[in-house]
Amino acid sequence: MASSASSSNRQRKRKRDKSSATLNSQSNFTPEKVHLKKSQKEMLRHETAKIVLWRQPIRTLHYCILELLYLSHLSFKRLISYRKTLILSVAIGLSLLLIYNVEGSHQTSIQLVESLLLSALYWLGLGIASSVGLGTGLHTFLLYLGPFIAQVTLAAYECGSIKFPRPPYPNEIVCPPTTSTTTTTRMLINANETILTDLLETGTISFWKILWKVKLEAFCWGLGTAFGELPPYFMARAARLGNTDMDDDEELGDFEQLLKTEETHNLKNLTLFERVRYLIFRLIKRIGFLGILLCASIPNPLFDLAGITCGYFLISFWTFFLATIIGKALIKMSIQTVFIIFLFSEHHVERIIRWMKHIPYYGRLLQTPFKDWLQEQKGKMHRKPGENLTGHVQRISLLTRIFNFFVAGMIIYFVASIINSLAQRYYKRTRTGLKLM
Repeated sequence: MASSASSSNRQRKRKRDKSSATLNSQSNFTPEKVHLKKSQKEMLRHETAKIVLWRQPIRTLHYCILELLYLSHLSFKRLISYRKTLILSVAIGLSLLLIYNVEGSHQTSIQLVESLLLSALYWLGLGIASSVGLGTGLHTFLLYLGPFIAQVTLAAYECGSIKFPRPPYPNEIVCPPTTSTTTTTRMLINANETILTDLLETGTISFWKILWKVKLEAFCWGLGTAFGELPPYFMARAARLGNTDMDDDEELGDFEQLLKTEETHNLKNLTLFERVRYLIFRLIKRIGFLGILLCASIPNPLFDLAGITCGYFLISFWTFFLATIIGKALIKMSIQTVFIIFLFSEHHVERIIRWMKHIPYYGRLLQTPFKDWLQEQKGKMHRKPGENLTGHVQRISLLTRIFNFFVAGMIIYFVASIINSLAQRYYKRTRTGLKLM
């Protein structure tokens, strides 16, 4: 009995010591220290914002290279930790490489698969670049996919067919030959086409045939945008599980403010942008899968908030990812594709260009470059594959030149934003001692 009483006394004493230590730690956590911590974070953010190419080019490039080396080393260490998966992947890769290089009748099918795979990866990469959150993001729908769908639509009505020669399609679009003579390469490719595809690519041009023609490119781009929404989800999930601090990322810091707003229900001082963010946050928190699907199905520049919300509240990865794929790759992509096809149908384009002359003062001035652009596009389609534009296009239209300069400028800015982002990431990681990944 005496031993049990002494053990219980020791346990009580330990509890008192723990409680006193907790009180002492809480007493040390004064408002002055909290203010100091916030001021240090503000100073770090201010210093990090200065690390950009147009202010400190050499330092920014140096930090960017160091961060790339760090990420490469970290990725390599993680890769070799999965030895069984790595060995299996290497074995499959060597087997496919052997099959690819061995001569035989299967080479025709391999060339077709290779062409489709490279095209799918190209559009998938553009989709990821559009929403991945490196720097500013590059809206590749307006710069690449939209113009591609518009070009296919114009070519379909101009050529009277969507059976464009491969190659050069999809890199270039030219009208199919009017004669019945076909090359050996075309015959080999036709041997691998299904009856359904052949039926859909011949006959009278319709809206549904054009939609069928661009379905692969549109779906792969939409799938890429869905993959690009994963980083905010994983960052918020890691912050909730305690692996990272929410103040280390600006978007996570904004999300923390949303949580405080929800607790206090103080909506009076919010701007219109902040109110929209708050409504999206509440929608996803209450409805879940359907809320994610709704936000992903419409053009929504605030969808990063959906990924952060799902990650923070530990919503299942497959719930978030499947809803995002259905919304972005199927529903939203179909809406955007239908709109582009409708807008660039032959009679609509010509009607819009005719109506431009009725714009007061500047109508005819605006109409001329669009007329030249339409004639240029039609001239390109009536040349043979690999043939020079001379003889088919008199001159490059002003609209084409402006668009090319705009695309080049956007790509340069996108690359610069990635360099800035990596350099700032390195500076923040080395200053705070965090392992950012």
